[in-house]
Amino acid sequence: MSEESGEEGRRDVDSRDKPRSDGGRGLAAARERDRTDPLAKVATRFDVPDDCYLDGNSLGPASDEAVAALEHVIEEWRTLGIRGWTEGEPPWFWYGERLGDRVAPFVGADPDEVAVSNSTTVNIHTLVGTFLDLADGSKVIVNDLDFPTDHYAIRAQLRARGRDPDEQLVLVESEDGRTIDEARVLQAIDDETAIVFFPSVLYRSGQLFDLEALTRAAHDHGAFAGFDLAHSVGVVPHDLSTIGVDFAVWCHYKYCNAGPGAIAGLYVNEAHVGAMPGLPGWWGHEKETMFDLRLEYTPADSAGAWQIGTVPIFAAAPLDGALSIIEDAGIDRIRSKSIELTEYLIDLTDERLTDHGVAVGTPRVAERRGGHVALEHERAYDLGAALRDRGYVVDVRPPDVVRVCPAPLYQGFEDVWRFVDTVETLLEGDKLPSVDPDSVT
Repeated sequence: MSEESGEEGRRDVDSRDKPRSDGGRGLAAARERDRTDPLAKVATRFDVPDDCYLDGNSLGPASDEAVAALEHVIEEWRTLGIRGWTEGEPPWFWYGERLGDRVAPFVGADPDEVAVSNSTTVNIHTLVGTFLDLADGSKVIVNDLDFPTDHYAIRAQLRARGRDPDEQLVLVESEDGRTIDEARVLQAIDDETAIVFFPSVLYRSGQLFDLEALTRAAHDHGAFAGFDLAHSVGVVPHDLSTIGVDFAVWCHYKYCNAGPGAIAGLYVNEAHVGAMPGLPGWWGHEKETMFDLRLEYTPADSAGAWQIGTVPIFAAAPLDGALSIIEDAGIDRIRSKSIELTEYLIDLTDERLTDHGVAVGTPRVAERRGGHVALEHERAYDLGAALRDRGYVVDVRPPDVVRVCPAPLYQGFEDVWRFVDTVETLLEGDKLPSVDPDSVT
């Protein structure tokens, strides 16, 4: 952000610092909510870039703990070399399983049902492949608002089994381009269904699905239920084991703040442990006999069997540190504050931005909303660029969505108030530039 544009943004906001008679939604009220917020001090543990970082649904910022954990394993590499696999603190050999034990409570699973491994896309490949082989049906239910990588992987797994994706991949279509009607999903499931594979939260609109209802519907037809939890782990608590989810995947670089390219996570219900992974690899072999180097694969007796290659320690270590913050804050308190922040953002948008052509594309019912809010505007790309010039980091998704993520671990109510105030200033003053959409992420 240039010094000139930064000063302009501050002048725009400072001119409105005086509280308004607006039902407790003025700046003074926002500051008071921050003052009494039990999570407010957590923000000091992060190095948050820019003036207001509202893009944690894409990439969370670095924390002191994450950086320290990475520096720790770098030093172990320097001083221990290969002995780090057995003498590291903790030993690198069990890194994926140990991190899985720590992540398990956030997704409502037993430790043996969770492993930290691979990337999200790779985990989709291996788990969809596994459950296609186990299923009686042949079709996979998805939706047309999915993140594309899910479809790339599923289509590849169908082709690998000699099936035509155009026939076997069943697409539930959105009626409004924002959300998916769950009733239409239930109607799409039948006795030919092998897998229902859905996101927990839609990446554009932030719609949060009822995982329990989808799981029950899949099971009623003898199908498996799998979920991509990329936009919920770390901000929405889950109860995967209790509701009987069969498998799930997720990343850790969003709400878990484990850094770019961080190692991903997976869950396999204990009922399926022992099944042959769709993409077996040596790191998923039974650890006790791994170095016997047998040519026949013996899967680990846990979700660790779905690990493939050697755990990338430098991609895993920051998660080791970042999890400490989530554990200290508590996932339920994180979710509670997230709901309050997104609700506050929606209320302020209704009050101050609707007349300027901004619409809320995210469900308003808290139980159906993830951790970010989709603001729709016909000049979304121009608005996104103008916000970034003023130190407000958001991202833009086609055709007209500015995604705004007031992450509860390092953002507060004043941040939301100032963001909305800046958007109002930009729109009422017609201060938007004209930008190439390809230049805005």
